[in-house]
Amino acid sequence: MWPPPNDADTVTRMRAAHERASAALRVTVDRTQAEEAWGFAGRTLGRPVMTPDSPGWLRIAATEAGQQITTFWDGGRTAQQALPASIPRPALRAIHDHHHDGWDYRAELYDRVHVRPLAVTTVPRRLTDSPKGQWFQALRRSFRILATVSTDRRTIEQSYLDDVMPRILGEPITTTSPAPWVTAHGDLHWANLCGPTLCMLDWEGWGLAPAGYDAATLYCHSLFMPTLAAQVQARFADALSTESGRYAELAVIAELLDTVHSGTGLDIDHAGLLRIRATHLLRRGIPRQQEGAATRPGQT
Repeated sequence: MWPPPNDADTVTRMRAAHERASAALRVTVDRTQAEEAWGFAGRTLGRPVMTPDSPGWLRIAATEAGQQITTFWDGGRTAQQALPASIPRPALRAIHDHHHDGWDYRAELYDRVHVRPLAVTTVPRRLTDSPKGQWFQALRRSFRILATVSTDRRTIEQSYLDDVMPRILGEPITTTSPAPWVTAHGDLHWANLCGPTLCMLDWEGWGLAPAGYDAATLYCHSLFMPTLAAQVQARFADALSTESGRYAELAVIAELLDTVHSGTGLDIDHAGLLRIRATHLLRRGIPRQQEGAATRPGQT
């Protein structure tokens, strides 16, 4: 989750769009729950709502007309269609699309979950609850189930890794995963995970990614809390301590550090910790290409 955007016009526009979607779907904002969940730069807005039958959660996404990135625009819908119910997540009930003043909006009405996100920011300095052994077991089980899902969606593109990994981590470096890509959540940080019972939120970016990508993402978002980071590393050692896990972690680090270069606001202290971690991983012998060798296309 992110703070409300600094641009007052964006806040007004998104709240108005949420009200229009609420009317179209015949739900009302639950004023007893003064909660708003903003996405980066105000691109999404979620609010608790009441339906005729039960509490719900209405999330809207916005993009300038005709500029939808299909992977993210259709993520919620395709997750509901393709992912097994055994992966704990809120069920999608309805979708409503509308266009207004040069913007396209997608509204998604979900069941409201009765557990809370474990953090209020993507890179927390404390959690709202401490995940226990059973919670981690449930997350590992969800990873295993998710990896069996067949899809042509991609959380991240090989062409992007071919660009970002040498640019951020230095050349020469292999940009091809040593293991097959598998289906991943794609944005697994603590604000998208609920406790004390596991529930996984925000599936807009799910798809194929390097093996170990989700565990690496969670670890990289835990670095402000060394004890928690160590726990994640231990719980997912089978994924993270392997050659493919180290590769996945370098891919995640390069992706996150690229947001500094693009000006999208990665915390500077977090960036410093990621750079230290990347140096450590590279010294541990991540396979590098010989000077002048060509990068092979990724195989998924």
